[in-house]
Amino acid sequence: MRSVLTVTMSPSIDLSAATDSVVPVRKLRCTAVRRDPGGGGVNVARVLKRLGGHCSALFPAGGSPGLLLHRLLDREGIVSMPVDIAADTRESFTVADRASGDQYRFVLPGAELAPEEWQECLDRVSALAEPPDYIVASGSLPPGAPQDFYARLAHVAASAGSRLVVDSSGPALAAALEAGVYLVKPNQRELEELTGSPLAREADCTAAARRLVDSGRAQIVALSLGDRGALLASREGCLRAAAIPVKIVSAVGAGDSFLAAMVWRLSASDALDDAFRYAVAAGTAALLTPGTELACKEDIERLYRDVAVEQPP
Repeated sequence: MRSVLTVTMSPSIDLSAATDSVVPVRKLRCTAVRRDPGGGGVNVARVLKRLGGHCSALFPAGGSPGLLLHRLLDREGIVSMPVDIAADTRESFTVADRASGDQYRFVLPGAELAPEEWQECLDRVSALAEPPDYIVASGSLPPGAPQDFYARLAHVAASAGSRLVVDSSGPALAAALEAGVYLVKPNQRELEELTGSPLAREADCTAAARRLVDSGRAQIVALSLGDRGALLASREGCLRAAAIPVKIVSAVGAGDSFLAAMVWRLSASDALDDAFRYAVAAGTAALLTPGTELACKEDIERLYRDVAVEQPP
């Protein structure tokens, strides 16, 4: 099993709770309260750990929320590499409305980073005595971080001989792709932003993903299509997996679970189609857990058997 480092520039403390009904003005009494370490790369690290992967997590952390983030990751047995910052680590929260079954997700802005703080994150990766085989950069960039941060990380990864995996959006994702990455995991909306045009048909999505591979901007494109499943494009061709029908409890962390399972199997040198099947199973498994709980290994292994992969027309 190869080593993985996750980089999360906007980590968070994710608070989740449930209330009978979300209505204005009235005090909403909440129950089922839990706090979890969060942010794209942090979530990837949590799922990788559950699956038995070798993973470390690098993230900027500040104030009492930053200390709590570190403590919660320690509790899950994840090797943390916090970079001290002046601002407090952000907090976000999710509220489930029992009456309607709807889920409300409130995402607060990331802690603002000074130039020396985001540079320290890059320097810490560069200074690793043993470069990781995979670097997973996941999530949005916080205020203060340059839009080409992931592109700079791509150059660090290339110098170290690491494979960079990116899950982000907007200009940060576009800049990373211009630098070249190993794997990218956009959703359909993010791919449309990259191409600058609507991708109304699945054939349009397939063609856009193939163009990213053919241009050398990514070796692998794992495109999540929500309730329609997922699509994979690589130099070996394209694969398509339909969604597994399940009753959705919470959509939090589905994309992160998808990415974690895929990197887990790729780091074990599994075939690309098998890694893709595990990714779809993990993304589906995350839908079965409440709040910010993420995917469980038992659910992933069970759902893996139900994933059907085929070549798109």
